Amino acid sequence: MQSKKKKCQKTANSSIRIIAGQWRGRKLGVIDADGLRPTGDRIRETLFNWLLPYTAGSRCLDAFAGTGALGLEALSRGASYVQFAELNSATADQLQSNLSLLKCEQASLFRGNVLNWLHEDRPPERFNVVFFDPPFADDLWQPALQALLCSPHLADEALIYIEAPQHTPPPITTKLHCFREKVSGGVRYGLYKQC
Repeated sequence: MQSKKKKCQKTANSSIRIIAGQWRGRKLGVIDADGLRPTGDRIRETLFNWLLPYTAGSRCLDAFAGTGALGLEALSRGASYVQFAELNSATADQLQSNLSLLKCEQASLFRGNVLNWLHEDRPPERFNVVFFDPPFADDLWQPALQALLCSPHLADEALIYIEAPQHTPPPITTKLHCFREKVSGGVRYGLYKQC
């Protein structure tokens, strides 16, 4: 009986659901990978309520994509383009499979460390919205955020979503100010605006 319960729990966590937009209600496969922690429906719904005036037509960067839940939600709600970056090859394969399943052509997937992508020598892509949710155990917030803020990839007044453990202090920089912030179930999440 106990093994059946565990199996049901694993199955329940093996997909993400798009909340709104053109793919509303679509369930997409998720693999079981270390550190993979899809942003929950409640947090995503709050975030996209905050982003409601900004999502349509925006260019987005999903910097630590994982399942791609944030970037896929943005595309479903009318974002014009999302650049995904994901280091884990199996997770990236699953994300690419989900993009293909959705027949999504307005996205690209970089397979590797987003820090490498930010430092590549190429014409800058300018993003209006950045989703920044690194694996909690890797403590990448400050170096990755610093690299992002020093890169030429942010549009004027870009919005940066940051998700971190509850007790992680919010970013302290003169280049950002807090636009919205909440805590939910051990997670601190906030939307910051570039100054």
